[in-house]
Parts: sequence; structure tokens; C-alpha cells
Amino acid sequence: MENILVTGYRAHELGIYSNKHQGIPYIRKAIANRLIPLLEEGLQWVITPGQYGVDLWAIEAAIELKTTYPQLRCSILTAYLNPEEQWNDDKKSYFQQLMRGVDFYAAVSKEPYRGPWQFTARDDLLLRKTDGILLVYDEDAGEASPKFIKERALNKQAKDGYQVLSIGSEEIQSVADEESMNRDF
Repeated sequence: MENILVTGYRAHELGIYSNKHQGIPYIRKAIANRLIPLLEEGLQWVITPGQYGVDLWAIEAAIELKTTYPQLRCSILTAYLNPEEQWNDDKKSYFQQLMRGVDFYAAVSKEPYRGPWQFTARDDLLLRKTDGILLVYDEDAGEASPKFIKERALNKQAKDGYQVLSIGSEEIQSVADEESMNRDF
């Protein structure tokens, strides 16, 4: 796999309203743990839709991994122009900071938000340009926005062999438990 789409929950779907939330490092670490074996097998690009939540935490993890895996590139492909304009100043600042480490950024629609069709067009492009998806989503916790991209990825898997990888709450909890044990020693 050369190109992977990484996406999942929006921050608010996880009850996260601040970038200082204690759960974010565990989510980032779970993503990094899944990316490392793929990098060792030739992964070149991590691509996200750039929405506030898992998408940006994945970009942050990828930027950190670039120090060990210099061949890694990261990209954000948003649905429409300047989605961060609606965010508060802290989120905007965080986004701008991440943009300095991104290798490619583009909006699929070259205009501001006009309708849900922009998300469909973005997802079409993301699924076309990637070999697989790493989805942070736990259906057992209830339905949320990642269910739509998961359905599309599973359809693509059935037709084209698209790889579908996922990280659920148990895996993130395992990372948190491991980090806690390491701190205790």
C-alpha cells in the first residue's frame, strides 16, 4: 500500500472540545502504531479530509513519523475552500501549525461550502487516490459520521480489494493502559 486515507470521528463526536484533552495523545499513538508497519512495507502518503478530530490528529502523527520515515508525505484534501474559517481561534491556530508540516493541501471544490455534494466529491477522490483506509471508528459505541465513508470503503473493498483497517475504542484503551504502565515504572 502506497497511499492511505486516515479518517474517523470528528472531535465533538468523542466529546473532545479542546486540543488539550487527555485522550488525544492515545488516539495519535494508536494511529502511529498502525502506520509504522505500513511505512516499513512502503507506505508513502497519509491523506486525510482535514476535518477537526481524527483527521488532524492523524496528520500530527504522520508529521512526527516523518523524522523516522523521511519518505512519508502527508496531504489534506478538504471538501471545500477554507473549512477552518468557521473554527474558533485555537482550532485555526492548530490547523495553521499543522499546515506547515503538510506536503500537499487542496480543496476538492474551489468554492466555499455550498452543499453536501462537496463531501461526496471529496470522498470519491479520496477513495480513488488511496489503496486503503485506516478508520478510527467503533460502531458498538453508536453510529457517527465515519459510518458513511466506512460503507463506501467496504463497497470498494468488495469490488477492488481496497484495504479497510480500523481502530476501535479497545485499541485506543490498550494504548492508554500501556502508556500508563510505562509511566508507573
